[in-house]
Amino acid sequence: MEQIARPWPALWSLVIGFFMILVDSTIVNVANPKIMEGLNTDINSVIWVTSAYLLSYAVPLLITGRLGDRFGPRNLYLTGLAVFTLSSLWCGLSGDVGMLIAARAVQGFGAALMAPQTMAVITRMFKPEERGSAMALWGATAGVATLVGPLLGGVLVDSLGWEWIFFVNVPVGIIGFLAAIRFVPKLQTHRHRFDWIGVLLSAVGMFLLVFGLQEGQSYNWGTVTGGITVWGLIIAGVVVLALFVAWQALYQKRFKGEPLMPLDLFQDRNFSLANLGISLMGFTIASMMLPLIFYIQMVRGLTPTESALLMAPTAVVSGALAPLVGKWIPRMNPKVIIPVAFALMSASLFIYASLTNPDTPVLMYLIPAAIMGVASSGIWAPMSATALRDLPPRQAGAGSGIYNSTRQVGAVLGSAAIAALIQARLSVELPHAPGGQGTPSGEMATGVLPQFLHAGFSTAMSQAIILPACAVLIAAVATLFFIRPTATAPAAPKQEKVTTD
Repeated sequence: MEQIARPWPALWSLVIGFFMILVDSTIVNVANPKIMEGLNTDINSVIWVTSAYLLSYAVPLLITGRLGDRFGPRNLYLTGLAVFTLSSLWCGLSGDVGMLIAARAVQGFGAALMAPQTMAVITRMFKPEERGSAMALWGATAGVATLVGPLLGGVLVDSLGWEWIFFVNVPVGIIGFLAAIRFVPKLQTHRHRFDWIGVLLSAVGMFLLVFGLQEGQSYNWGTVTGGITVWGLIIAGVVVLALFVAWQALYQKRFKGEPLMPLDLFQDRNFSLANLGISLMGFTIASMMLPLIFYIQMVRGLTPTESALLMAPTAVVSGALAPLVGKWIPRMNPKVIIPVAFALMSASLFIYASLTNPDTPVLMYLIPAAIMGVASSGIWAPMSATALRDLPPRQAGAGSGIYNSTRQVGAVLGSAAIAALIQARLSVELPHAPGGQGTPSGEMATGVLPQFLHAGFSTAMSQAIILPACAVLIAAVATLFFIRPTATAPAAPKQEKVTTD
């Protein structure tokens, strides 16, 4: 462990960028109707504005985690922040949805370079007894950012236009870049024999799987091009990922090398279960917002700012509880706290689903939002601390890369699944809607939903919300099998030097 004299300024500097990349995972949701109107596009295209970001964010994470070990987390973070900031400017200047999707893909790659470095820094710079507080800050940032996104997006869309949800990243990115140069130290690097075959297999497998799932509905789960089917892409992705796992085992055993994804990390039950839990959490966060925002704006007629304010209790409660949770983390039993928090989140989503009808008083939505805030505080930081508690410094990047990868894979799958489910339920509930097939278009695409469509549209959105509610319920059951960590923190390994990257 590399104990730095002033680790907190370094962590705060990294949190600026981490907050930005997570905000951009959700900020677009509240602006979707306005983007559809401004760029004259449809719901399928605008969903790809989010999906492209999540896809290019998820695919490289295993690689960028290892690159942080090899070339230094500071270098990778600064490179990623520069890419992210410049591509944010490109997003805001986009004149059509195709260009916006391309810019979001580049933005997602910048985020992938940054994200694993924040968790690696916590593992490498903080003493074991201080990691709870550091991870609480990381977890609070993750929990609050994913829910501040819609609020910030609503304010910017209403006051300045949808382009400003991207332009706002430019000054923040510059500040974050300067702060990281000033406060983030150059940590010792670890020379790894880089697993290029593993890099290729993981990237190809992830892309095929996620692209097939995301685009399945667009192609009616049939042929994509040249005889290649959606299901063919999905199956090929699963096969390539299975080959990737087999190669990782062979690479470590036969060639005595360090694999891209050290499989021995999964021998730790808590690490394995935490990865499952965070993937389901990513799935939930990505899938819950779209039906809620479309319902609140298109049925209840709220502005983006008003609709986002209904989510504000989640961020406020989660942020307020973060310091208390940070003090609990070093001595908490994860199998008690985390499953209860997941169960609370599931309950809040089932409440949302029950309230999603045209006649519910709008203020009633503050109740599940507050419950979700309590739940979030008991998930993000505690589960991250449980996952990374015993990682040695040389595997900090790999472990955080795996953890962030599973979270983002869950988010991508959630985005794809909710898009398919919304389309399917609209086709059932609104078979004769403008545009046919239940697809919002015409008046619906502008956010003005005719009165006679309110009931059917509300029912479809209510049914869609059941999906993330069930996902976190599965996570609640899975995390019951956490084991209690040892009462004392593991002994710190020999202190490493702080050197140039």
